[in-house]
Amino acid sequence: MSQDGAHGRYAGRSLAGGRYQLRDLLGEGGMASVHLAYDSVLDRQVAIKTLHTELGREQSFRERFRREAQSVAKLTHTNIVSVFDTGEDDLDGGTMPYIVMEYVEGKPLGSVLDAAVAQHGAMPTDQALKITADVLAALEISHEMGLVHRDIKPGNVMMTKRNVVKVMDFGIARAMQSGVTSMTQTGMVVGTPQYLSPEQALGRGVDARSDLYSVGIMLFQLVTGRLPFEADSPLAIAYAHVQEEPVAPSSINRALPPAVDALVARALKKNPNERFPTADAMRDECLRVAQSFHATPPSIVPGAQTQNGGGVGSAVFPPLDQSGPQAAAPGSVQTPYQPSPYAQPTPAPAPSYGYPQQGGYQTPAPGAYQQSGSGGPGTPPPYTMSPQPATGGTGGNGSGGKRNMPVIVGSIVVALLAIGGLITAIALNSGDDGGGGGDESKESSGPVEGHRPADKSKVIDSEKCTDPMEGTDPNTIQAPDFSYIYIDSVKDCLKAANWKYKVTYVDEAVYGKGAVIKQYPPKGTEMPEKNVGFTLEVSTGNPE
Repeated sequence: MSQDGAHGRYAGRSLAGGRYQLRDLLGEGGMASVHLAYDSVLDRQVAIKTLHTELGREQSFRERFRREAQSVAKLTHTNIVSVFDTGEDDLDGGTMPYIVMEYVEGKPLGSVLDAAVAQHGAMPTDQALKITADVLAALEISHEMGLVHRDIKPGNVMMTKRNVVKVMDFGIARAMQSGVTSMTQTGMVVGTPQYLSPEQALGRGVDARSDLYSVGIMLFQLVTGRLPFEADSPLAIAYAHVQEEPVAPSSINRALPPAVDALVARALKKNPNERFPTADAMRDECLRVAQSFHATPPSIVPGAQTQNGGGVGSAVFPPLDQSGPQAAAPGSVQTPYQPSPYAQPTPAPAPSYGYPQQGGYQTPAPGAYQQSGSGGPGTPPPYTMSPQPATGGTGGNGSGGKRNMPVIVGSIVVALLAIGGLITAIALNSGDDGGGGGDESKESSGPVEGHRPADKSKVIDSEKCTDPMEGTDPNTIQAPDFSYIYIDSVKDCLKAANWKYKVTYVDEAVYGKGAVIKQYPPKGTEMPEKNVGFTLEVSTGNPE
């Protein structure tokens, strides 16, 4: 196949027995290309996303892609780009999965913002709040169906010629998170780290409130013309999302009322439990704020700083939380970036919000929070977003840890990049009859004063492993709950399912010797059916 064919430039070709005639190339990325096309049956223009041929060879990928297209097709809303059709065709001897979508004639929100910044320094506040409210209206529909976007940013929001907001690429990222080995390639284009939620940067699972954080970043950018966190590397930006507080938008744009500062501050809370509970709640607040003040032109403070200097494109980097099992998250995969397909046709699109960028960042496996009975994302328990020191350290008051965190994280990332995927392989394959290389020596030191003996009555049925609950995707399962179960029973369960595991013993005398006090992946996490692996922290029964 020619280089042009490999990258999806099929202008002049047709799909579905000649029904869809491919025309101008609108955009392309590491995974897919998008063409303007003509639907000869319904006499209309459409946009068609085609997967690169090498990915079309993966049967499991094609099946997931088809199911996700079906799910996204159910998202019917004024502010969501519609999916009309999906299928497969043969081009140049290879299988070509494709999705037929609504063609939106307009501009990416990023281009609209650039024009506003050039004219006023930022977007007028009332316009920014209205656009944000429309994005949230789209997210409310997707969240109700259990679909988390994961990549909200100006490049994935279109403005039509009549200024109607259209959010695109729902669910496609999740279709890519299939564990197919050929898809987890270094350098895969997946997005920009400037819009990551802290939990994504830490390598944890995401739920609907991660999208709301990204919306908060976007709103900050619209009303100030700047991003709240900028730095010279993706890792530095991710670290800022986790540890640093953004300035108030009004310190950059003096025309902003305090209510906008409060709105943005709540959306950008590090802990998801402190953000707006739903997209609808955040939308109501946007509309309330928009109606509560008299709109005035932006008044940008010259030289005002947000957080860190410098800009950055997309890049691949591991999760920041390297202290716990997230450092080698079993089954984690990269989420491919999707090109922004609906800008005006142009023979050679220049890099911008609406078109693919080079590089990418790694995101966690989906579904780390349990799903509620209604099918939408559930609410996880409160947790601290700051990276924690490794278990078994020397202790202390911890005051020096935060100051040294950039150095520690930087050192760990250098090491991780050096050994690449070897860490995950070790974590997944280290399980054996002895716990798979865990810190077993600590357990054999014997009881000390204050020791809490084992409670061997706490057991788990092996069927929890051999017949686990199915995930929202039929090809995934949910991680069982091993909390406070005696380790021998947990091992029996894991062995019955032929799952890998690694055990690390830690000193604590609350739950008793042998009790599992932490597991990764957490209970309810959706995992691929194959290559399941767990990391378990087990109590020695001894006081620290």
